[in-house]
Amino acid sequence: MGNIPLYKVEPIENLKEMLERSVTLFGDKTAFLWKPKGHDTYQSITYRQFYNDVQAFGTALMHLGLKDKRIALLSENRYEWAVAYLAVVNGTGIIVPLDRELPENEIESLLIRSKADAVIFSNYNAEQIKNISERSHDIQYFIHMDEGADGKHILSFHELLEGGREKIENGDDIFTSRQVDSNAMNILLFTSGTTEAAKAVMLSHKNICSNLMGMCSMVYIDEKDTFLSVLPLHHTYECSCGFLCQLYRGSAIAYCEGLRHIQKNIKESKTTVMLGVPLIFEAIYRRIWKQAAKDPKKLKKLKTGIRISNFLKKFNIDITRKLFRPIHDSFGGHLRLFISGAAAMDPEVAKGFQELGIHIIQGYGLTECAPIVAVNRDVYFKNDAAGLPLPEMEVRIDSPNEEGIGEIVAKGPNVMLGYYENPETTAQALKEGWFYTGDLGFIDSDGFVHITGRRKNVIVTRNGKNIYPEEIETLLNRIPYVKESMVFGLQNDHGDDVTVAAQIVPDYENIQEDFPNAELSKEEIYELIHKEVKNLNRQLVSYKRIKNVKLRDQEFAKTTTRKIKRYIEEEKIKKSME
Repeated sequence: MGNIPLYKVEPIENLKEMLERSVTLFGDKTAFLWKPKGHDTYQSITYRQFYNDVQAFGTALMHLGLKDKRIALLSENRYEWAVAYLAVVNGTGIIVPLDRELPENEIESLLIRSKADAVIFSNYNAEQIKNISERSHDIQYFIHMDEGADGKHILSFHELLEGGREKIENGDDIFTSRQVDSNAMNILLFTSGTTEAAKAVMLSHKNICSNLMGMCSMVYIDEKDTFLSVLPLHHTYECSCGFLCQLYRGSAIAYCEGLRHIQKNIKESKTTVMLGVPLIFEAIYRRIWKQAAKDPKKLKKLKTGIRISNFLKKFNIDITRKLFRPIHDSFGGHLRLFISGAAAMDPEVAKGFQELGIHIIQGYGLTECAPIVAVNRDVYFKNDAAGLPLPEMEVRIDSPNEEGIGEIVAKGPNVMLGYYENPETTAQALKEGWFYTGDLGFIDSDGFVHITGRRKNVIVTRNGKNIYPEEIETLLNRIPYVKESMVFGLQNDHGDDVTVAAQIVPDYENIQEDFPNAELSKEEIYELIHKEVKNLNRQLVSYKRIKNVKLRDQEFAKTTTRKIKRYIEEEKIKKSME
């Protein structure tokens, strides 16, 4: 299986070349499906219209004097975000995508750190930007996606777009004739900061384009695909894999209206592929089984169907789509692939989807690698592995222990230029071209990369045993009454060793369903979950067993890709124990 040829991909040097190639090949095909304000149905935008809008907006930005300047981008996933991103990187200057969910003081801090000269934003952050604009003397322009110019601080995105169109019609080529330096820093991205404060990662067109070619050679995507864009575009995972990759391959991108609308939007847009994070896919999977459990006959039919399907697959007979048609129809009937990233996926969930005829694979990456390091192929995969390294990437394990586990280090054309204005941290992370990821793992005999956890999260006992919190969290999260969990090391009463502790957010909805006629007290809920944890402990070696369990009502602080911000939560735990 490991000798299956890679898919053919066209070479691209930079994103400007990529867009020009795509408009030539796919000009009148749908590039975007989105719902502008006041529309209940998806509106189609072609590759040609998108290309023209990028040219027009880039021209307008150049006439504002923003050549080679830093331009921050702050909004929800929408068409204007896509136009602005490529208008900046394809000739104007350096794009700085920011997380719209950040508080005002953090947004202002990142604008200062990146030395932004302009900000493009939407209504969502309008109040924050208004306040910042009144304090800032360094940012020249504030460009509003939803409102007109106010004659003071604010310019109108759409008025600039119209002005740019007129200039091009009159022969202006200030933007269209611009050359792109494929090796220069054109993208400045802030990491999501799960273990520490965000770092500013410098990426080039070459970094991104090598990643696009690599991932598309391993997973088949073409112009017949429609992707649902769910994750925030400021994050490099969604930006590279859910936006730029689609434009490269001629796919359509449908913008999701929010997490509650995923299934509805999949049906409406006739989605074939969706990127997500484990929490999203786990929620979808649980919902499928919850629906089935409401009717004992349906539940029995579903379980019987899986047994029949698995038996027939031994003879290379696949009738899953026929057997589970109601499930496929609930997603519109066109869905062919889920791709999970940003955190490790529970192999049992992946297997469960595949048994239902919904293929799912996962990959592994970091902002510093633009982002993909390894990905499971659609035709060759392991559910418990992060994937195979991209074709031009070298991946090895540094200082492996007796189990073969060590730090994952990677080298390739997609590895960042460095951390912005942070030479010390850059020198720690980049050594002789190798990027030290901070992730622990091993590479198996088939070449698949496996992640065991973050180096900073590992719990080391007095006897030198390594405990990987993520491994235990996966097992805890399989308990029906657990919504989410965080495992960490806690000093024992004598202070001479570390024990395993867990904070757990109960799944009250599941508890209510299983105990519909009882109002369980907090103590009873604790006993219910603690009993399940005891059962889990019996499956674990003694030093990995959870000795301290605490329930909490409030969910953990998370990044926008739904990863727990451990450094924040661990700081809270430390303070509570002082």
